[in-house]
Amino acid sequence: QVQLVESGGGLVQAGGSLRLSCAASGRIFSINAMGWYRQSPGNQRELVATITNGGSTNYADSVKGRFTISRDNAKNTVFLQMNSLKPEDTTVYYCNAHIMSFSGASNYYWGQGTQVTVSS
Repeated sequence: QVQLVESGGGLVQAGGSLRLSCAASGRIFSINAMGWYRQSPGNQRELVATITNGGSTNYADSVKGRFTISRDNAKNTVFLQMNSLKPEDTTVYYCNAHIMSFSGASNYYWGQGTQVTVSS
């Protein structure tokens, strides 16, 4: 059983910073891409940032220059450093990981979500 556990969400004033963390645990052979997505009520889940196991990154235009994704492969953990936060960044953030198990099967897993609220 694979599990993704997120932490680091909360309430911050506009212009402030937060750092999200997501740790994967369980029967993990390897992790390919990891990423962060966000979803507001009534809207589709949207990509925020992704990172490959080699360190290549991709960002949504709305967060470029403000957010930085990174990972610690030894700890199966991905981070999202969020700076210059805006009220429109307020929503639930989800961690995602493409994980291969020891059986050879690979699946995409999601965390439970963490709320980020930015006050104006």
